[in-house]
Amino acid sequence: MELRLDGKNALVTGASSGLGWRFATALAAAGARVAVAARRADRLQTLKAEIERAGGRAHAVTLDVTDVASVRAGVAAAAAALGPLDILVNNSGVSVTKRAGEIEETDYDFVMDTNAKGAFFVAQAAGRAMIAAKRPGRIINIASAAGLRALGQLSVYCMSKAAVIHMTRALALEWGRFGINVNALCPGYIETEINRDYWDTDGGRKLVALLPRRRVGKPEDLDGLLLLLASEHSGFVNGAVIAVDDGLTL
Repeated sequence: MELRLDGKNALVTGASSGLGWRFATALAAAGARVAVAARRADRLQTLKAEIERAGGRAHAVTLDVTDVASVRAGVAAAAAALGPLDILVNNSGVSVTKRAGEIEETDYDFVMDTNAKGAFFVAQAAGRAMIAAKRPGRIINIASAAGLRALGQLSVYCMSKAAVIHMTRALALEWGRFGINVNALCPGYIETEINRDYWDTDGGRKLVALLPRRRVGKPEDLDGLLLLLASEHSGFVNGAVIAVDDGLTL
């Protein structure tokens, strides 16, 4: 079964690097028209050009998920450029690595404003647009294995991703009657451009040695579930929270 998204319009937040970049290219390769959103406009233009060189269609939207007005304007701009939204990949996320006793209020606000508040208002704006357009939709919230289990020195990050998980269930319950499926992916340790060098350090190697299969994932390891949840084949999947972590949460 080939998972195709031809004729679908998608929005990916946090698309300027890491997993968001991969999500956008995977959706475009499957035939979706993709609005790529983040704060770094230069990076978005590079991603847009990459997608178009591969034969896809993309539109860049400058969007700050911590600013509700920017979120609403960005979602509206994506729909104006591509047409009514069918898919949201709610991906923006940040982290602070500190012991719980060292967390400052600014650290807490930095993480929660993006990962919890930002994720909610992005989902709200996309959900409102889908309901107003009377179109079924797919919202895929990117949570984390850290929302399913505690990880050292990541207390606020864990809290924020647990909030995304419960938000997913709450929105699925409310919006299912409109044909909108809301699900969450919970990636484990995935190698990206941000953390790639870490895995070659002593600390990185020690961490890998503790993992169930002594390895970290690649962004493409998430492609299959992403495309399934974005497609019509996931019609009976709503409110699911899926760990994609190679057994980390076991």
